[in-house]
Amino acid sequence: MATDQSKRWNTDLLPDLAGRTAVVTGANSGIGLTAADALARAGAHVVFAVRDVERGRAAAATVDGRTEVLRLDLADLSSVRGFAEGWQDRPLDLLINNAGVMMIPRRRTRDGFEMQFGTNHLGHFALTNLLLPHITDRVVTLASAAHRWGDARIRFDDPNLEAGYSPRGAYAQSKLANLLFTLELQRRLAESGSPVRALAAHPGYAATNLQSHAANPVARAVMRFGNRFLAQDDRAGALPTLYAATADLPGASYVGPDGVMEARGGPTLVGRSAAASDPVAARRLWAMSEEMTGVGFPVVPTGR
Repeated sequence: MATDQSKRWNTDLLPDLAGRTAVVTGANSGIGLTAADALARAGAHVVFAVRDVERGRAAAATVDGRTEVLRLDLADLSSVRGFAEGWQDRPLDLLINNAGVMMIPRRRTRDGFEMQFGTNHLGHFALTNLLLPHITDRVVTLASAAHRWGDARIRFDDPNLEAGYSPRGAYAQSKLANLLFTLELQRRLAESGSPVRALAAHPGYAATNLQSHAANPVARAVMRFGNRFLAQDDRAGALPTLYAATADLPGASYVGPDGVMEARGGPTLVGRSAAASDPVAARRLWAMSEEMTGVGFPVVPTGR
C-alpha cells in the first residue's frame, strides 16, 4: 500500500545537494538525463558518464546547474577502468548506475560478453567496485520489473547465452543480476563496516528511447503504443531513482512506483521476486562477475 509520504514526494522535496558530487551513467537521455537535471538543480555537481561525449555535452547544456561530461563505455572494460583511473582522489557522494540496453538483437561487448548482461550488469559491477574507494554515500542501480518475468534467471553455466539467445531472456537476466548485485554489495559494505549504502530502483512503465531498440519489430510497435498511451513520462519515471538517491532508506532497499503493478505512481519501497532475494545466488553471481571482469570488491575505508 502506498504511503502518504510516497504520494507527496516529488523533486521539490529533494534536499540541498550543494557540495555533493554525483555520477550518472547514461545521462544523455531519458531517465538518466531527467535525474541528472533534478540533482543539478538541487545543487549537486553532476558528472554525465556517457559513451557519446558530443551527445552528452548537448544534453548537459540543457541542464540548469553544475555539470561535467566524461566518456564511459560500459560495454568496454578498458573504458570502465580508464574512467575509474581518471577519477583519481576526487570525492564521489553518489553513483547512479542508470545506463542500459533493452531486448536488442544478439550483440557482444568489446570483451566478448553478451551485450545486455555485459552492459547492464558487468559494466556497472566493474565500475562500482573500481569507484567504491571514493564513494561516500550510496550506489543506486536501476533494475526493472523484468526481473519477475518467467524467463528471468541467471544462467550460471552460460551467462553469455551461447546455447540459445532470446532478447527478452537476456534482458530479464541482466535485470535480475542488478538486484542480486545490490543485495550482495550491501552485504559486503555492511560486513566491512562501511557507511555506504547500496540501493536499487525501477521506473515502472516510463516512456523513454530504451524501448526503441527492441529486436522484434512487433515488440517495438507494441512499446511505441504503450509509450504514447499508457506510460508515464520520464520525469515521473525518474522519481524512484531520485528517491533512492536522497531519502533516508536502509541499504538494499528497492524503490518503484506505488501504482497498480508498479507501472506508475509516486516512489515507495517495493518488493522483489524470490529469485532476486536469494543470498546464495547473489554470492554466486558476485564470484562469477569477479572472474569475468577481473575486478573485485575493494578494501573500503570505514567511518567516512
